[in-house]
Amino acid sequence: MSQDSISLTLEPREVTGKQVKHLRKAGTVPAVIHDHGRTSVIVQGNYAAVFKVWQQAGKHHPVDVKAGDKSFTALIKSAEFDPKKHQLAHIVFNAVNVNEEVEAEIPIHPRFDEGNEATPAERAGLLVLSQLEAVLVKATPRNLPDALYYDAEKLVEIGDHATVGDLLVPEGVSIETDLKHTIATVFEPGAMQAANEAAGGTVEEEVPEEVATEEEAEPDQDTAPEETK
Repeated sequence: MSQDSISLTLEPREVTGKQVKHLRKAGTVPAVIHDHGRTSVIVQGNYAAVFKVWQQAGKHHPVDVKAGDKSFTALIKSAEFDPKKHQLAHIVFNAVNVNEEVEAEIPIHPRFDEGNEATPAERAGLLVLSQLEAVLVKATPRNLPDALYYDAEKLVEIGDHATVGDLLVPEGVSIETDLKHTIATVFEPGAMQAANEAAGGTVEEEVPEEVATEEEAEPDQDTAPEETK
């Protein structure tokens, strides 16, 4: 579960639209907090502090946000990055009720037996292809896990696979993603190479669409539409 508390102090912001580029140059990140249908809270914060929270919380760990005289428990909804400087340019928080269930994307990781750092298949020279990086879950904010794990020791022979249904799910957490969705599959390396060559070298692991979207976002665009939702 998300036991560690993450806190962030933000300040009210008067600058909006394209003028926020001046804030960025001064080492400040423009941000917004959506508050259950109420008027959005327009804020800003020190770059180092905001970026650290983004790294720690991702989109699944609740953040205790203090903005002026208001306090929120919030999840990060989205983050935009400057495509040239690769720096955090804008961040959006969603305020949540600590007693109500929310949906969040939780990263998936393999779990190995003690002393192992690879699956039995990989130790035998086979290839394990990851096909899913995260799943959608529902839980109260404090019950959201930082990650979900599956038993990677079951991946032994060609064709073996793990599905969402194999995830070890803690109490109080429900999985919204199709339980039959494949997480990882064992392949014979030569077969993958042949398939790649037959397809003209285009068979490769997919890059999550979300990452591409964030990195390609234009940080100097008018942020008003997003901030007033």
